[in-house]
Amino acid sequence: MRKMWLVGVLAVALAAAACAAPPQAAIDGAKAAMDKAAAAGAAEYAADSVKAAQDAQAALEAELKVQADKFAMFRSYTKATELAAAAQAAGEKAEQDAVAGKEKAKNEAMALIEEAKTALTAAQEMLAKAPKGKGTAADLEAMKADLAGAETAIADATAAMGTERFLEAMAKAEAAKNAASGVSTAVQAAIDARKGR
Repeated sequence: MRKMWLVGVLAVALAAAACAAPPQAAIDGAKAAMDKAAAAGAAEYAADSVKAAQDAQAALEAELKVQADKFAMFRSYTKATELAAAAQAAGEKAEQDAVAGKEKAKNEAMALIEEAKTALTAAQEMLAKAPKGKGTAADLEAMKADLAGAETAIADATAAMGTERFLEAMAKAEAAKNAASGVSTAVQAAIDARKGR
């Protein structure tokens, strides 16, 4: 009787050990979601969501390690299965947020490029009206160089748009807009100073 009981306990223990395998399909699903988020540009366009997904992935990996360190018959992957589902959901959210963030950056970059072009045209018109005379030649040349730099930055921003580097396009367009606005302000100040004489 005792022998039969021992055999029964061993059979249950072996069955439990055999069932205590990592939830590989769920783990693979979580990894696939992270890979898709990375491919969508989540690191650039959805940094907070990526951080949440990475934290969820780290929690999953920590739980898998805890279970792997246990004797086989004492392993339980219930929590790991839940963490894998959470990591997959976080990865999918990061992908969705990246797509939305990329679209938003694209629209903002296009708007900034247009604003920079408008500011450049206005600055060029202002520069044509700039007071000329003794001691202004160096200032005028510096402003012309600033506007040439702004024009180059706008061209670079447009090129960046063509390769979907929207954050870079935004930065270049913003720099061009600021340079052009700076020239307009400087010319206006010179015109006002000349009138005040």
